[in-house]
Amino acid sequence: MADSVRSRPEIRKLPPDVVNRIAAGEVVERPAAAVKELVENALDAGARRVTISIEAGGLKRIIIEDDGCGMSADDLLVALERHATSKLVPDAGGRVDLLNIHTMGFRGEALPSIASVSRCSISSRAAGEDAAEVFVEAGRMEGPRPAAFTGRGETGTRIEVRDLFYATPARLKFMKGERAESMAVTDTVKRLAMANPHVAISLENNGRNSLRYAAEAEGASGQLARLGAIMGRDFRENALEIDAEREGVRLAGFAGLPTLNRGNAQMQFLFVNGRPVKDRMLNGVIRAAYQDFLARDRHPLAALFVDLDPEYVDVNVHPAKTEVRFRDAGNVRGLMIGALRHALAAAGHRASTTVANSALGKVRIEEVTSANLWSLPPAPERQASPSSYYRQPSGIDFDQPLPPSGDVMAGLHEPPAPDYRHDGAPSARVEPEAPPAHGMPADFPL
Repeated sequence: MADSVRSRPEIRKLPPDVVNRIAAGEVVERPAAAVKELVENALDAGARRVTISIEAGGLKRIIIEDDGCGMSADDLLVALERHATSKLVPDAGGRVDLLNIHTMGFRGEALPSIASVSRCSISSRAAGEDAAEVFVEAGRMEGPRPAAFTGRGETGTRIEVRDLFYATPARLKFMKGERAESMAVTDTVKRLAMANPHVAISLENNGRNSLRYAAEAEGASGQLARLGAIMGRDFRENALEIDAEREGVRLAGFAGLPTLNRGNAQMQFLFVNGRPVKDRMLNGVIRAAYQDFLARDRHPLAALFVDLDPEYVDVNVHPAKTEVRFRDAGNVRGLMIGALRHALAAAGHRASTTVANSALGKVRIEEVTSANLWSLPPAPERQASPSSYYRQPSGIDFDQPLPPSGDVMAGLHEPPAPDYRHDGAPSARVEPEAPPAHGMPADFPL
């Protein structure tokens, strides 16, 4: 009886390296996630220029360089510890408000998680400090040591991640092909570039320039220029500016005319407090706003930015921070629908330039064709006789014997079409057919 009773299992505390690998599985699910976390750190550091370089879709190498505020040697040591961050500042009583988040990243898990499953080197220099670097291989750290900083400016950080997930080879089996991973990185960089038009961002893929966006001016004009560089010239020329506010929630951005649409919703981008998000509720709001203007299977183009007090939105719903939860979702939904419909109503019957150019091209073709038809010279008057249906080339006498072979057919030609002349006056009269001249039969066998 005692043997059938299960023994009580012992509760153990996991080693730090195992904890970091578990966290890496939640935060860094693929190379694009690692790029997102590292670029967000650069943006939070005040970078005005960020350069990304990847090899083999990011699995072989990822390099992020920025000209932000940088880190000292002591900061490098602390930054590689779990839950260590400079983005959550306690108040006078030592309390940290997790609902008042003003930065992109705040968990303090990105660097230690990435370093625990790869070979990572970090070199950085802060203002008034000497450059330092550390090396981490599967969680084992060496350094910091003095370094010759080769970043993008006088201050900044350079992070190189090699052999991502080499410490967890099982995860490599679930990675997609190099092309798919590269496309995921490109999409991530594009979204971050759209949310930060004042930052110059470039991406190199296997040594080739893939994306290169110059820093744009502040304001709506700079934002539209960056959106046009990413979403295309058609969107820039056919975008409606959105700017509305209600009960502390501000909606800005641009939405395309209804005539500029796609067969899927991939060209719809949403941002909440500068953070790229994927929210079905917000996508459904866009579809509802355009439902009177588009067919069911067509989707508009839009890039919308929602800004509100951080206390009214929870960005800690998902480990990768790609989902958010609003305290008053109805207010956000109503604001978006109202602002979009107001902009569409103000546009009236304005059509996108792509549709207009296509229609104008067809009209020009029809005008030219019609003009050519009506400008044809009238057919010469012919006498209705058998000989008029044959053409006698010059120099040929039909009294002579027929030429050899079938060359006689070269002299035949079809009867001329009746001469319809447009005099501009419509008529319903039906004239009887004239009898054949010279007693010709009405039926012509040839």
